[in-house]
Amino acid sequence: MTWRGVIPAITTPFNADLSVDHEFLKKHVNWLVEQGSTGIVALGSLGEGATLMFDEKVAILRSCVEAVGDRVPIVAGIAALSTAEAVALAKEAEKVGCKGLMVLPPYVYKGTWAEMKYHVSAVIEATGLSCMLYNNPIAYGTDFLPEQVQELANSHANLHAVKESSADVRRVTAIRALIDDRLALFVGVDDVIVEGIAAGATGWIAGVVNALPRESIDLFNMALAGKYEDARKLYEWMLPLLRLDTTFDFVQLIKLIQVEVGMGTATVRPPRLELEGARLAEIQTLIREALANRPVKIG
Repeated sequence: MTWRGVIPAITTPFNADLSVDHEFLKKHVNWLVEQGSTGIVALGSLGEGATLMFDEKVAILRSCVEAVGDRVPIVAGIAALSTAEAVALAKEAEKVGCKGLMVLPPYVYKGTWAEMKYHVSAVIEATGLSCMLYNNPIAYGTDFLPEQVQELANSHANLHAVKESSADVRRVTAIRALIDDRLALFVGVDDVIVEGIAAGATGWIAGVVNALPRESIDLFNMALAGKYEDARKLYEWMLPLLRLDTTFDFVQLIKLIQVEVGMGTATVRPPRLELEGARLAEIQTLIREALANRPVKIG
């Protein structure tokens, strides 16, 4: 697969009984592809992957593949408590037709570099699929340093990309200084996308795109083309919404944007709970004010 462009890390839609809403899932991913997304990542943090059972994860991947066909690749987020479960999920992802894997460190356990290298290497080697390493020290407590990314890139021919979510754009230049363009570098935090592209990133694993694909893709394309004045105008409008991707309740917040644009519900799985009271009112006001000033196409 080609690692480039805007690839949504999709939310997982749930029915009122908290089962997965596969009908809406297919509608959503099809819409995202029609709007210009270059791939789909399922089962990530935004997809509430930690609340999904193994069979549910496989079923979600199958639905995504069925919905998009050969138009864009489906990428499976691979995260688990154990290395064995992560490897098993990677193999199932390949069987159902995924074209790539986004490889995360194990849930909960924050081990040594030797342990983390063993874990992600086992997942990368489990299939012949193209792989992306996901570095998110803020959320997972494991930080893959640039030198360690280089070591993994040198060891695995099918490691083709890294999603850098440290929120430090200097990581992009640090990785490039070591391995040039050996790996495609993706920004994984919504509110540093323009800065990340300026530093050398060529892709975006995005969150708010779930509700605003057209604006997200326009912003990415402007920044990649060096049209920074046009990008700045759109970026300034989007930033209050993009910053919702960086808080502890980002899943609920992005689903609320989806509600406001008519493309989803607010339903989440416990331990997450739907927002209420002052927090809900605050976020709804922010989203509605932004959407009321939604720009016409810029640039």
